[in-house]
Amino acid sequence: MRKRGHGGGVRTGIAAVLVAATATAVLGSGAVAPAAAAASAAERQARAWLPRPVGPYAVGTTSLRLTDAGRQDPWQPDRARELMISLWYPATRPVSGNEQPARYMVPRAAEHFGGTGGASVFNYGTEPGRTDWSGVRTHARQDAPALPGAGPRPVVLYSAGLGDPRTWGTGLVEDLASRGYVVVTVDHTYEASEVAFPGGALATSVLPAMVGRPGLDIGALLRKALQTRVDDTRFVLDELGALRTDGRLPAALAGSLDLGRVGMVGHSAGGFTAAQSMHDDPRIKAGVNMDGQLHFPGPDGTGVHLSSVAENGLDRPFLLMGTGSPDSGDYRNQPGWASFWQHTRGWKADVTLTGSRHGSYTDAQSLLPQLARQGAVSAEALRGDVGEVRPDRAVLATRSYVASFLDRWLRGHDDHLLDGPSPRFPEMEYAR
Repeated sequence: MRKRGHGGGVRTGIAAVLVAATATAVLGSGAVAPAAAAASAAERQARAWLPRPVGPYAVGTTSLRLTDAGRQDPWQPDRARELMISLWYPATRPVSGNEQPARYMVPRAAEHFGGTGGASVFNYGTEPGRTDWSGVRTHARQDAPALPGAGPRPVVLYSAGLGDPRTWGTGLVEDLASRGYVVVTVDHTYEASEVAFPGGALATSVLPAMVGRPGLDIGALLRKALQTRVDDTRFVLDELGALRTDGRLPAALAGSLDLGRVGMVGHSAGGFTAAQSMHDDPRIKAGVNMDGQLHFPGPDGTGVHLSSVAENGLDRPFLLMGTGSPDSGDYRNQPGWASFWQHTRGWKADVTLTGSRHGSYTDAQSLLPQLARQGAVSAEALRGDVGEVRPDRAVLATRSYVASFLDRWLRGHDDHLLDGPSPRFPEMEYAR
């Protein structure tokens, strides 16, 4: 979750909205009155679609439920920690004929995501019930056979922003899979807007109910969320090792996991998670932070508490990707990035997508303009979410820079896009 309005907000999101909402309502400034929500729901639902991946491979996807029997859930201590992950990978053939591509969200998750308590409303200002999120389709075949014969492939973990579900980066994730990566998306249960488990259970976020609690220590809450995310990430890495041999995955897919070449990409709090997970776990060889701050606020929502990754830096390659939001851009603009830049000993770069806003590195950039044209998102909310950058250029830049970085450090293929400013992408600025 993040503070809405005026095109900005802190990059992990939840801190600002928690502060602001203590004086307003549980849903923050993206909420609408119940009568307005009911009226909106009666209108024709808006529809949208994702841009096609550009790599040479067809894409498959499958989902798994994981249980960490040795860890209590930090948000629900009466139960073991359970996660949902999805794997996206090169497949034997594309969707064809009368086949339906895999859903973007299963219906029960889509209904919550687009309702008054979901991230579509409180993170992105969409009108409740106005969008057919269950009708959005990916470009992947559900449970498709993995493409055999290429040997193990680099693995990329993807972590979404605070409050966002793992699906909210599908456009980028599908594109990486089409280029030959196995991408693993992770839902952080009870923090993500909603997580749909097999059998019909839907675990919804506990964070909105915390808004407005007297004496809430925002910094402590954010530190708990980050530590939970890092623990989730390390558990998923452990499970990927087991999945190669325990029969839970088809042999071709299990055999395609190269856990000696693991990268991590994240947006907002997911970018923070990528950096901190790299700091804590040497199995992650390279990482990308798309507009996620690297510090915490103090107990009253002000002041700065640096994370350990900001204080210590990294000794492996890392890419910072900022936006045109007032508190983003060049690493000098905020203390966590500045400290990280100073202390990082590995290869590093910092690029900024001019004209963009915090949501520009997510599916918001391609989906929200379509919804705005159908009246499901206001023009003000759209500008606050994705700025004024052309959607097609933002999508192309995000895909190109993330793929260039991962190709360079996980595959040894350098297209030199990250050497400096490129005439192909004049909207990308480099920090020195």
